[in-house]
This record gives sequence, C-alpha cells and structure tokens, in this order.
Amino acid sequence: MSLEDELDRARGLDTADLADAVESLGFECTRCGACCTREETPDGETEPHTATVFPDEVRTLQRAGDADREWRDVARPMPYGLSEGDDGAEGETFEWALQTDACGDCTFYEEEDGLGACTVHADRPLICETYPFSVALDGTAEPAGDPVDAEGLVRAHECEGLGREISRDDAEDLAAALKERAVRELEEAIALREQYDPVDVGDGEVVVHDSEGAKHADGTSIERAE
Repeated sequence: MSLEDELDRARGLDTADLADAVESLGFECTRCGACCTREETPDGETEPHTATVFPDEVRTLQRAGDADREWRDVARPMPYGLSEGDDGAEGETFEWALQTDACGDCTFYEEEDGLGACTVHADRPLICETYPFSVALDGTAEPAGDPVDAEGLVRAHECEGLGREISRDDAEDLAAALKERAVRELEEAIALREQYDPVDVGDGEVVVHDSEGAKHADGTSIERAE
C-alpha cells in the first residue's frame, strides 16, 4: 500500500475507536522517566534517548517558555545511518531526534525527589504526547509493542503506567493526538520522499534530510547550486 493510501487511512481513523483501545488497556503516567532517559542495552552499555521530532516542533521548542534556543539546543541528527569518523559522527541521515544531555537523557527532562518532569510539557512533541501508544500504519513510527485492539491498529510500548485507570476524556485526548501524529508522520514521510536529493557529504560532515529538504547538523538549509 502506498504512503498516500496510508495517509488516507490515517485521516479516516475514528478517534472514538482509538479511544476505546486506549481505555480498554488503561494508562496513567507514573513520572518514572523511563521514556525520557537513556536506555541500557543487553550488554550493559547505554544508548542515548532517541525520540523523533518534526522540524516545526523543533522551532516550537526553540521558543518554548519564552526561551531563545539554538536549533542544536533542541534537536540532533537522528543517529541511525551515521558512521563514526575521526572527528565524530558523519554521513547522511533522515529526521531529527530530541537533543540529549551528557548522560544521554532528553535535554528537557528533569527529576526531583524521584519524580520525572518535562520542562517543556505544554509544547512537547507528538511522539512524547502519545507515548506509550502508536498507530500501526506503514510509514509511521511503530514501536515494538503489542496491539491493544482487535484490528492491531493501536500498539503499546512497554511502560509501567499501562493498565492503570484512565478517564474517557483523557483517552479521547490521547486518541486525538494519536491520529494527529499518524497523519503528521505520513505527511512528513511523503514530503521527505519528494524533497530528497542526495548530497555529496564530506568527511566529518553530517547531512539531515527532512520534509523541508537537506540541512546541516545545526538545522540550517544546504544551499544548492542552480
């Protein structure tokens, strides 16, 4: 099925059905911070927190809380596809990930008295707003989770908040965000495909392709000769 067909499916999703799926399983954030912090690998190593963020979401976060952040303060090149050169990461990649601190945690995460908090919660990206759920359509970011509805359309990532009581209003809000995220991810994928034009990447250089075209690691557009 083409991305355009999947986009039509996403736009036609019934949020009541999505809310039913969310409500049937239940969810309440326990503020454990697991979805915002570095992950431990089976071999005991750690990997930085990685969450996809759209270009317009980066710009929103630059201004969140009346701040004036640089692009690099908010987002970093998605590490997948990059290689390690003499001076750090290099190569071509697709999309952006939320920036992390020196420990590998989301740069907007803070913890006090054992409870985690997002410092830009009101402006958080859709992937954060909908966690731990996703809509399983081709072209969307589907986590490795189990389906929570008979159609296998709504999936849930591992999270200690699952199974807790959720109000219908909260389930409907989450369902609306899930639909919006699915539509946005497919729109971004289609735009990225249409914008994509390979770039001759030099040693020590990183190029990020997103729905707006090719960019440097600092978010500035790569100018091409006419």
